[in-house]
Amino acid sequence: MSFDATRVTTVTFDSYSTLVDVDAAEKALAERVEDPQPVSKLWRARSLEYTFVSNQIDAYQPFYEMNRDALQHALDAHDADVSEKERTEILAIYHELDVFDDVRDGIERLRDGGYDCYVVSNGNPEMLDSIVEHADIDDHIEDTVSADEVETFKPDARLYRHAAARTGTPIDEIAHVTAGWFDVMGAQHAGMQGVWVDRKRSPWEPFDGEPALTIDSFYDLADELGV
Repeated sequence: MSFDATRVTTVTFDSYSTLVDVDAAEKALAERVEDPQPVSKLWRARSLEYTFVSNQIDAYQPFYEMNRDALQHALDAHDADVSEKERTEILAIYHELDVFDDVRDGIERLRDGGYDCYVVSNGNPEMLDSIVEHADIDDHIEDTVSADEVETFKPDARLYRHAAARTGTPIDEIAHVTAGWFDVMGAQHAGMQGVWVDRKRSPWEPFDGEPALTIDSFYDLADELGV
């Protein structure tokens, strides 16, 4: 699939790793565990794995709960002695993750260029409200769309179709921007154009096609759309 800028009327954005940096959660762990990096990586990996399994066995629970369970597993796997109060404090970092530098100005360019912008995320509504507030983009986006509304996670096509309905946009007129390879694939299989934000210059996954567009920052997408 090649990117067709002329078809795009709406831009949707993933949240975690796309608007905000989940690696920043390692800072909260560093104050409480001896070696935070492997704990942080396992936490994030399990959090996503739980959502994938949930979709297959119909075991939905809000993403905050998935994230809490994943954190518990990561701490247990590394024999980290962390109290319940400390776990709650670590989880709270998800309400104030670092925002990538290009996010606000990039979305502002897209909005000023005439594109409706939305956030479409696995995060439950309270988590998305925190992201929007912390990123200071509430005046740049139309709304947020949560997996909680359909009780299914990415990359299930139902979430992307629901997002298209919520935005009032034909699904093939949506460019979905995300740092998640599985999210690109889910969006494209549902009918959107997938835009992969590759800030870390990572290799693309070697199966099932490529993103319609790969960008280093939101500014590249604004350039591609001519705004």
